[in-house]
Amino acid sequence: MVGTLRWAWAQLTSMRTALLLLLLLAVAAVPGSIWPQRSVDSAAVDRYQQDHPELSRVLDALQMFDVYSSPWFAAIYLLLFTSLVGCIIPRTKVYLDGWRQQPPAVPRRTTRMPGHRVVDLPGADVESTAAEVAALGRSRRYRVREETRAEGVREVSMETGMLRELGNLVFHISLVGVLVSVALGYLFGWRAEVLVVEGEEFTSSNGRYDTLSAGPWVDTRDLPDFRLAVDEVDVDFETDPDAGKGQFGAPRRFEVDARFDDGDGERAQKFTVNAPLSVGGARIYLLGNGYAPEVSVRDAKGTLLYREASPMLVQDNQYTSSGAFKVSAGAEGEQLGLAGLFLPTQAITGDRGPHSTFPGLADPALVMTAWQGELFPGGRPQSVFTLNTDRMKQVQGKDGTPVRIFLRPGEEYELPGGRGTVTFEGVRRFAGLTVRHDPGQVPALVSALTGLVGLVMTLTIRRRRYFVRIVPGEGGARVEMAGLAKGHDPTVAEGVDALHTQLTQRLGTARAQDEEN
Repeated sequence: MVGTLRWAWAQLTSMRTALLLLLLLAVAAVPGSIWPQRSVDSAAVDRYQQDHPELSRVLDALQMFDVYSSPWFAAIYLLLFTSLVGCIIPRTKVYLDGWRQQPPAVPRRTTRMPGHRVVDLPGADVESTAAEVAALGRSRRYRVREETRAEGVREVSMETGMLRELGNLVFHISLVGVLVSVALGYLFGWRAEVLVVEGEEFTSSNGRYDTLSAGPWVDTRDLPDFRLAVDEVDVDFETDPDAGKGQFGAPRRFEVDARFDDGDGERAQKFTVNAPLSVGGARIYLLGNGYAPEVSVRDAKGTLLYREASPMLVQDNQYTSSGAFKVSAGAEGEQLGLAGLFLPTQAITGDRGPHSTFPGLADPALVMTAWQGELFPGGRPQSVFTLNTDRMKQVQGKDGTPVRIFLRPGEEYELPGGRGTVTFEGVRRFAGLTVRHDPGQVPALVSALTGLVGLVMTLTIRRRRYFVRIVPGEGGARVEMAGLAKGHDPTVAEGVDALHTQLTQRLGTARAQDEEN
């Protein structure tokens, strides 16, 4: 049993396993980019489930809408972390031991090594030549070992490229840093979303956000306090039909004029998609925009029952938007609900029905149906964009067909049966804001850049050893040189040639200085 566990640990902590797990983690992350994720856009998940009900049940069972928080993804993540740590610790010990040790001695036989050559140096003596070889190695920042093998025979070993292994260790330690940074972001990070309509303001608190996703170690009572009033949402779309394929109607500018107060006093603030606001360690990003038609409902006596600008959910690139207006002022069981589409530039065709042909407000209209009954059965919360009609009946006209309401801004529709009137008061825009705090973001960036440096070191630095043996020759000294690389290095012989060239230059200079003296 002990032997099996040791074998399993050795397999897990091998570099091959670490690379395999890294590849597996990358593959496991792919579904997160194919299917919408609840942690990023829960509304997109709801739309996908409505469009693909059968497939969604299978995907949900496999947690494809929650990939990054799923147990199987966490298992790969933890195995990779364990494997990397198990690789790094022993390799770090070996690396440090290597620094403390001298380069290996010159082998007895070097004739089969790359770049092997024998050079006769007339007039040179063994001691001075060995001293020049060692000085040359130190000038090139090599690790040098000098030995006297036998009487009159000097040997010099030189080693370079120890930083290659350091780069390898830095790269793998940086991978661990990235994993730890991601874990920090998950445990201590949080993300919240809110829609703010023009002319309205938002005050940060736990219950005011539309969605709030917090890490398990986050106390949501400690979210940063701020107040944001949206004065104007300014959006421009491409109006030139000859701008290029798919460019007509594309957004060209998206800015928000707001008033912001984080405790230091209110100040005017303009921010865009790529210019977030910072508050209390969090950042406020401009995520999206849409329309919030303003509708008022009066009873048969003209008493105002409802007047709100309700954000509508964008369905396509032309901003065809769906939503609902929920008039809860009526008696229980007689509450009124309006559901339908907002069309910034309305068009109605036989094949597509009501839709928008341009995202700008060229010809806005509301197309709705009316329902009456219990808006919130059982008091259960529901999406602001949808109408739960389980306990409601569709309002019908005198001819018994469902009521179809078509309104342009300023127009009014009288509901049948003395139910009152519906008025389309106007259109306002809304800004979709994301407030995010991720303490692992900066450490992840630093770890990634450090890992890149380590990878460059690993790929560019060559680990080599040079061996030089100096023996007495006829009228001088005979130098035997060779090189050896760790791993594949076809340029070792060139390194030996360069070492020989520099050595002869140094020896020529040294002899000239001796003659002058």
